[in-house]
Formats: sequence, structure tokens, C-alpha cells
Amino acid sequence: MNEVSEIAARLDRTNEILQRVLVEVSRTPSTHAIFVDAGYVYAAAGLLVTGMEDRRCFDLDAEGLIEAFIDKARGIFADSRLLRVYWYDGARRRIHTTEQQSIAELPDVKVRLGNLNANNQQKGVDSLIRGDLESLARHRAISDAALVGGDEDLVSAVEAAQGYGARVHLWGIESADGSNQAEPLLWEVDSQRTFDLDFCRPYITRRAVTTYEHDGSPPPSREEVRFVGARIAATWLGERGREALAELLPGHPYLPGPVDQDLLVQAEQMLQTSLRGQAPLRRALRDGFWQHLQAQY
Repeated sequence: MNEVSEIAARLDRTNEILQRVLVEVSRTPSTHAIFVDAGYVYAAAGLLVTGMEDRRCFDLDAEGLIEAFIDKARGIFADSRLLRVYWYDGARRRIHTTEQQSIAELPDVKVRLGNLNANNQQKGVDSLIRGDLESLARHRAISDAALVGGDEDLVSAVEAAQGYGARVHLWGIESADGSNQAEPLLWEVDSQRTFDLDFCRPYITRRAVTTYEHDGSPPPSREEVRFVGARIAATWLGERGREALAELLPGHPYLPGPVDQDLLVQAEQMLQTSLRGQAPLRRALRDGFWQHLQAQY
């Protein structure tokens, strides 16, 4: 009889503890976080507002856009508090640019950097998003996640967070031509929301195009242009290192679009003349670039 009474007493104590836990949980506010794939935002918003994906062609008011995201989340998750905004971007050797540093200094914002390869493609960003989403969901730090992105590789991040009970809401930028978000990602999330042109326009400003007028002086010679190409190659190699060089060499004699565009812009600035429409000089520029890099390999 005493044994039965002891068991009953233990059950009563257990029930009392569970009731306290339930009361505490009910008093604890829900928490949400916003996860922003900056590469997606630059490309999608830039294309929507300016017709160009290249972030060098426009300025993004990241602070204003982040505040707009926070305000939107405040309305959607009315009974929830913001943990923080995670801003994922790429950088050479994962060293913050001036712009990324200013974003990192914003309140309630954490910048997380992947790498950029020789073709200016982000590497490691998706794995950073997955790691943060899964960790925060596993530790019950968030109940809802607003994910701004479109890459199919994010599906695993969504699945991981949902496996720990978090709800994942996909936010995207309107596309004038079809969708800029992978269908498997759209299928996996708990809800979807798309921001239109009117939402994005205040935060994108197209940059003025710099042109160089001929002042009557003769154009540079091929040797001058080739020398400039070699100088730019030396700077390129110093900034990116031999790993980036090893990625670039198999494509010889062709340069990836972003690298070729950077080469052209820098050369025009150094020469103070336009090389647009001057195919022989453009070839000389690329020749100088390649010759220097191959000599260092």
C-alpha cells in the first residue's frame, strides 16, 4: 500500500512540474529570424528595378531594405519578437568589403560571409544558411524563419529546420519573366510571399555610366593596352591568389564574363579612353592579362 501511495505521490509531483512548464511556455513569446541570401536579393531586385543583375550597375540601400523586411515580419508575426536578421553574402577570402562592414554594424543584423571564386560566384553561402537555420531550430531559439532566397540548394536547410518544429516562410522578389525561385523550394516551405516592384524600387538606385570621350589624341597602341592588361592581372592575382588562378586557367583563352567585364572597366579607367567597339585593343588587353598569369603558374 505504501508503494502505491509513493507512486501516486511521484505522479502528482510530475504533473505539477509539467503544469509549471506548460505555464512558462505559454508565457514565452514566439521568436522569428530573417535569413537573407544577399546574392539573390541583388540579382533579383536589380533585374526587376534596373533590368540588370550585376551589382556594379546599381546601389542597394541595404539598411532601408533590411528595415523594410523587419517591418514586414513585424506585421506577419504579430505576437513574435525578432531574434535578428542574418545577411549572407560572398567576399574574397571572406574579408568584409566596406559595404558589408557597414551592414554588419546595423543593430540586430549579423553578416555571414561565404567565399567568391574566380568567376565572382558565391561559395559556401547555402551551407551557412543551413547551419544557422538548423542550429536555431534545434535549440528552439526560433519558431518561425523568413527565408529570402531562391536556390534549390536551400531545400535541405528548410527540411532541417522543419524537422525541429520551426516553420519556414519563403520570401522572394517578383520576376518579370517566370519565377526566380526553384520549384522544389516552393513546394517545401510553409508559406510564400513575393515583393513587387513598388516594394523594391525605393532601395535600388541605378549608377551613372562613366564614358570616356576622345580628345583628339591618338588611341593607345596595342603594346600599351597589353601592358595595362598585365598590370591588372598582377593585381588580380595578388588579391585572389593561386587557387583562383588554378580555377581560371582551364578556360584559356576565354575569360568568364564577370572577369572580362572587370578587366575592361579597369583598363578604361587606367587608359582614360573607351575600348568599346575596338576589338583589336580588347584582344590585346586579354592577351596581356593571360600572358602575365601564365608566366606566374
